[in-house]
Amino acid sequence: MHVVLVADHAFINGGQAKVAIDSALGLAGRGHRVTLFAAVGPPDPRLEAAGIRVVCLNQPDISTARSKLAFAIQAIWNREAARRLSEELGRVDPRETIVHVHAFAKALSPSIGVALRESGLPLLYTMHEFFLVCPNGGFYEYPAARICHRTPMSRGCLTTNCDARSYPRKLLRVVRHLGLETVARLPDLFRHVVTISDLQERAAAPHLPRETVFHRVANPISVPDAPASPKAGGAFLFVGRISTEKGAPIFAEAARRAGIRPVFLGDGEQAAELAARYPEATMLGWHDAAAVQARLRAARALVFPSVWYEGQPLTVYEALACGTAVIVSDACAGREAVEDGETGFWFRSGDADALAAHLRRLADDDLADRMGRAAHDRYWAAPLTLDAHLDRLATVYDAVMREAAAARLARGSAPRGRAVAPA
Repeated sequence: MHVVLVADHAFINGGQAKVAIDSALGLAGRGHRVTLFAAVGPPDPRLEAAGIRVVCLNQPDISTARSKLAFAIQAIWNREAARRLSEELGRVDPRETIVHVHAFAKALSPSIGVALRESGLPLLYTMHEFFLVCPNGGFYEYPAARICHRTPMSRGCLTTNCDARSYPRKLLRVVRHLGLETVARLPDLFRHVVTISDLQERAAAPHLPRETVFHRVANPISVPDAPASPKAGGAFLFVGRISTEKGAPIFAEAARRAGIRPVFLGDGEQAAELAARYPEATMLGWHDAAAVQARLRAARALVFPSVWYEGQPLTVYEALACGTAVIVSDACAGREAVEDGETGFWFRSGDADALAAHLRRLADDDLADRMGRAAHDRYWAAPLTLDAHLDRLATVYDAVMREAAAARLARGSAPRGRAVAPA
């Protein structure tokens, strides 16, 4: 099989790119031919070493663009990405190729839909966020700090400033979404969509064609197995971006009400403000993956108070794999990983008193130990390893390619691509 993976970044800069690159390496390790098509470099050196063909356009994203105006044009409709992807897909053998799109909203733009449609190749899209159906990608109103239940692109949507920065930036995203829906027609193009949580599928399904076929493929979690550690003296730990939508202020306030010292591992726009308002809080800054996992193993509990949907919050699964209980907001997808009262607690989203009550409960060492062991045992009974991820992907790829082959046979024609080996 030849798998063409499409992503904004050719290096790991977050969860989306990590899943795409880990999948690329895993698929290559299983003997498949893999191409990674991306806008932003430099490419991860492991890709070339694994024999993966990398097509990187070396374009900017918002963090590296010298001209914000030029990048705005690129984000709305990236002509170069469409042209280069069309060239790449025109060279593959349609009988053995599947195109799996992981990301487009941060650099590639919806323009890739034109190339994908023209290719006639079997397609799959992984919904790491909600850009396929929501202009701001999150069903979340940043200024109001609440989940948005408006219909995307409705009058209510268009007149609401939900952007984290400004209303003009929201309007730019609206223009991009118009191109996504009316020119690229991505929701119709991607008949097969991978989701990474039940909540994500429930939120997106009403805004996609009725014919959409959903596949559940959990993202892989990279955590080595080890026994759960004793929790006496362990911290209540927050890991991630210190921001409103992640619920950082709620944790800080709940910890004060519970009389415990909150520990924040990460950074973000609200870090300085929270440090000033809650001097009892410990701010540890960013750590690498190994150090984060060491902190999770030693923690009494991970507190995950996110007030928006999330997709599949990896930190929650990492904590469970490390043998640490999780206290999680009931509004986010992280709750799906936690057995309420067994491997942690759910609390009412945004309710500092409800969170404080669970913090006080888990101050009990015996309860924290018992929940930590249960978290470890339940996670490792069916761990989200890269091999499990690849096994599930193989099943989905096979189903998508069999459907495409049947459709080609029925119409008696082949897609535009040619059986030419890549250079």
